[in-house]
Amino acid sequence: MDGFGYTSRSRRSPRSRGRMWSRTGPDRATLGIVGLVCAIAGFFVLGIILGPVAIVCGWLGMGRRWASNHLPALVAFVLGAIDTVLALVWLAGGGTPGNGTF
Repeated sequence: MDGFGYTSRSRRSPRSRGRMWSRTGPDRATLGIVGLVCAIAGFFVLGIILGPVAIVCGWLGMGRRWASNHLPALVAFVLGAIDTVLALVWLAGGGTPGNGTF
């Protein structure tokens, strides 16, 4: 019975049994890094869009819970929140470009 894709070795391997993660979606480390890039870029351009994207990517990168072992995702979440707040203040007119907000 070693033919047709069935080998006795693959049946005994623990990796061939049910996996605990989805192979179709991006992994958490990638989401953390994407969120971090969006948060940093949001300070310079399109903060109102990239801030919430960074928050969502950071939250999903942390596994939808506050986990301190996913540092890039945590930093992306915090910077995305700061970026969103600054963009909202700028849109409300509290800080106009050229008047020295920063």
